[in-house]
Amino acid sequence: MYKRIGVLAVVILLLFSVLSPAAAQVQTGLTVSESAAQIDFPLKLNFGAKVTSDADVTDVRLRYKTEQFSYADVTSEALIEFVPARTVDAKWSFELRKIGGLPPGTNLEYWWLAKNARGETVETRPTPLQFNDNRYRFRSLSQGKITIFWYDGNDSFSRALMDTAQNALVRLGKDTGASLERPVKIYIYSGARDLQGAMVFPQEWTGGVAYSQFSIIGIGIAPSQLAWGQGAMTHELAHIVFFQMTVNPYNEPPVWLNEGFAMYAEGALAPEYTNQLARALATNSLFSVRSLSSPFSAFTEQSLQSYAQSYSLVDFLIRQYGSAKMLELLNTFRRGSGYDEAFRKVYNFDMDGLDAQWRNFAKAQYGQIR
Repeated sequence: MYKRIGVLAVVILLLFSVLSPAAAQVQTGLTVSESAAQIDFPLKLNFGAKVTSDADVTDVRLRYKTEQFSYADVTSEALIEFVPARTVDAKWSFELRKIGGLPPGTNLEYWWLAKNARGETVETRPTPLQFNDNRYRFRSLSQGKITIFWYDGNDSFSRALMDTAQNALVRLGKDTGASLERPVKIYIYSGARDLQGAMVFPQEWTGGVAYSQFSIIGIGIAPSQLAWGQGAMTHELAHIVFFQMTVNPYNEPPVWLNEGFAMYAEGALAPEYTNQLARALATNSLFSVRSLSSPFSAFTEQSLQSYAQSYSLVDFLIRQYGSAKMLELLNTFRRGSGYDEAFRKVYNFDMDGLDAQWRNFAKAQYGQIR
């Protein structure tokens, strides 16, 4: 499918020029040359080319694709506005505010199409482009399907993060049967402020984000915050594993399962979560499993309780029924199953049945905490 986007003004703030090595597929009398893309991170991608012909150029278009998980092969098209002439300087700016931005490291490809007054056409070969955050000098470390990019901290800092990521994958594989199917890029910024500067519409509380469809993570971790960062990175990595294991065109798994999976990957619950869960048990104010299937509350105490219950639910399913059943559940959701349907198929109870069994488990685990 093709998506048309209107012409936008080019305002260049911070530019990184990526020249196209590909020559145009030349037809008689019509050529495209000087093709280039400039990155204004994180706001814009600016494209330009020179189109020449011995008859007036009447139509110029830019087509591009982003590399991301999708069930459709989507090519976007920008129709360039200009006055017909024998030489045209074609320019177009991809305003990333319109799509909410792109994560650092996104791979794209682009190409030009042109037509002259005689009806002759030309189409250039696709040119690869990586949407890099060139404000920083990132270094990289790769192991297996994970590549970490960082610019602050020494090699031991990145090595510690890589070891954490690899250990998390091993634990998830052992306890849930889940694994990465596609490579993941992890961009480590030196704190939340630097990370938010890499986003078009950041929230003031954003410290890490998983761009699951792109298999990219952005997270702010100063070297002095390594211990916190290891847990936060593991959480976001688990979200991508979960996405890859369950993605389908029909239905998304319940929110509590996704968040509980990510919390479980981090390890044992921190005291602020266990204490909140204990208070909810003592006051008979646990949330129902069904209510946790929707997005969580933005209020702090309710959010803490939602995450704590989600962890405990996943912990219960793994302890009580084992990793093979958890893997079967993930695969069932991958086929687009509904919530109750999936749990009946795998565990022989629906979400209300899960709720009843889990409450007894939670009371035994956290009911005596003071």
